Amino acid sequence: MSAKTKRVLDLLRAYESRNMLLIEPDGSWPIVWERASGTRVWDAEGRRYLDLTAAFGVAAAGHANPRVVAAGRRQLARLPHAMGDVHPHALKAELARELSRVTFGRWRGTRAKTIFNNSGFEAVEAALKTALLATGRKGLVAFTGGYHGLGYGALNATHRPLFRAPFLAQLGRFGRFAPFPAKPDDLPALERTLEAILDTHRFGAVLVEPAQARGGIRLPPADFLPLLRTLCDRHGALLILDEIYTGFGRTGKWFACEENGVVPDLICLGKALTGGFPLSACVGRADLMDAAWPASSGEAIHTSTFQGHPVGCAMALAQLAEIRSRRLPERAVASGRFLLESLRAGLAPRNCQIEIRGRGLMAGVELRNADGSPATETAMRAVKEMLRRGFIVLPEGGQGNVISFTPPLIITRPELAAAVQALKESLP
Repeated sequence: MSAKTKRVLDLLRAYESRNMLLIEPDGSWPIVWERASGTRVWDAEGRRYLDLTAAFGVAAAGHANPRVVAAGRRQLARLPHAMGDVHPHALKAELARELSRVTFGRWRGTRAKTIFNNSGFEAVEAALKTALLATGRKGLVAFTGGYHGLGYGALNATHRPLFRAPFLAQLGRFGRFAPFPAKPDDLPALERTLEAILDTHRFGAVLVEPAQARGGIRLPPADFLPLLRTLCDRHGALLILDEIYTGFGRTGKWFACEENGVVPDLICLGKALTGGFPLSACVGRADLMDAAWPASSGEAIHTSTFQGHPVGCAMALAQLAEIRSRRLPERAVASGRFLLESLRAGLAPRNCQIEIRGRGLMAGVELRNADGSPATETAMRAVKEMLRRGFIVLPEGGQGNVISFTPPLIITRPELAAAVQALKESLP
């Protein structure tokens, strides 16, 4: 470990909450990022890595994408801040129109309206508020394994006990969890469960990720989202899709819900929206948003200081143009097929069971011990060994036993092949 890396980690130990960062005594974790470009990251020691996480899915069009960076730089020099809910700026209006076009405009030829936020969980909380205002029902149906952020509203829908248990005393607990289905045979029982819940008329929304990322790269059966759409329509509940991770090409479509032709009432977006600036959005049907939210009388009832930030809006417009012009969703289909084929052909660990799954450039390698229990330690050892070899991957799932691949959508086949080979050599 260099003196520079040690200084950074020592400062964080001294001045940041100790809950933020795992720092291994042997220096194996973490690295300190210095710069990034395309699919590559360089640490403070000067070592180069292939990033197979896209920094939590953010860098869909590549790290430091020149077009996106240039847009942010121009805007920062021109107008680094505005007054979002008082005196707006032009780019916020343009981005709201663009999000309408790329979602409900494409799906139904109708208009959408947006609430801008900073982080993904804030987009979820804006959607929860919209559902309450629109339906008058506070109840929410979410799913086991789901991750929707850690704000106090979002925690009611985030399933993992690690995140919820310390704060249960302060949570409203208006969420009810249903099982996230893994196979078509799970759907009949799920339908009966959801019918019973929604028939109480206390639940105004169903919130779901079309594919779970932090939950362990879990993909539901094809009829799952259509079933939710039908049930929501039948019971007068809103269907909210959390596409913060899957949105903007990750699974091979602009949005994962397009795989099944399902149109939500509200969609939550973030991560890849800007390619690196804190900006998220809750986008909903215009008629629904107008019915839920009153016209402003001079004081917005849901807003924030940096709402619709001009630099973020500039970067988002450039990012969307880059995704479109480079046909990144289509590229994710071909690259994802190559990745899954390579993983299935190349991985045959001797000391654990393995399951490989994914869609587009969102893939997971689940490891289990011989007795079927999660091979958490094996997965973490492989993740650390991959890092030592120059490849950044993350463990996902409630037990941390799923090694995930969510690289920038610009990644090449030779880079993917090298990553699969490195994982093969890192597994026992």
